[in-house]
Amino acid sequence: MAPKNGARLIVARHPERNEPRTGHKFRPKPGFQRRGEAPSDDWLWGWHAVEAALANAARGEPLRLLATPDKARQIEARFGRLPVLEVTEGPLIGRNLPQGAVHQGVALRPAPLADVALADFEARPGRVLLMLDQVTDPQNVGAILRSAAAFGAAGLILQDRHAPGVTGALAKAAAGALEVTPIARVTNLSRALEQLAEAGWRAVGLTGQAERSLGEALDGGPVVLVLGSEGEGIRRLVSEHCDELASIPMPGGFESLNVSAAAAVALYEAARPRS
Repeated sequence: MAPKNGARLIVARHPERNEPRTGHKFRPKPGFQRRGEAPSDDWLWGWHAVEAALANAARGEPLRLLATPDKARQIEARFGRLPVLEVTEGPLIGRNLPQGAVHQGVALRPAPLADVALADFEARPGRVLLMLDQVTDPQNVGAILRSAAAFGAAGLILQDRHAPGVTGALAKAAAGALEVTPIARVTNLSRALEQLAEAGWRAVGLTGQAERSLGEALDGGPVVLVLGSEGEGIRRLVSEHCDELASIPMPGGFESLNVSAAAAVALYEAARPRS
């Protein structure tokens, strides 16, 4: 991520904005400002998502980095001078992003993350994987990634279809956790559970109809926690490939939790020490 020797910082500033460290006025050269690209989900936006992506050594060199003057100073203080950094104004950043994206003055077009395979997840005592069955809302998946990172989950498994892509909206909701928790995409969740079982993982599906609680079902071994969508829950074939079904006790009497809240509770329970 370090800039090449002699690399110059590309700057496009308002003609009346002063550089506080030098006292010089920056006057953009005529014709310098690039037109915005067509709005794209290839971008990440928001400070936490962009900062985490820039700090992730597993990513390659970023393709473009747009920032307001204030955010550019933060980036330079954290990462040094980056050759791809373009300093511009907030509305020009927004032109590159999907409508309604709250970019907080910074947007990054990063190199893609490397693919993760199920075989990359080593079954060890206490390790936890999350599998999501038809959870399609990127806000929910982003929030689940945050909880997964907070509780040290080994990874997240999504289906190729019926799951959101790793887009800017998901990364913004994850607030940097996208760079911490590996995501594996599979064609078929049932077959994935079979493969994980052969590798030593035990699958526990969460459903409100189960008689045993999640705390009773967990034994401290490597476990895959399977969560379904809020409307349909875990599909029948996927639930049949779970070793056990379990519920989250809710003494308050409310029927269900949002899937991201249920994931956080399940991860907390799985992280508790067991004798």
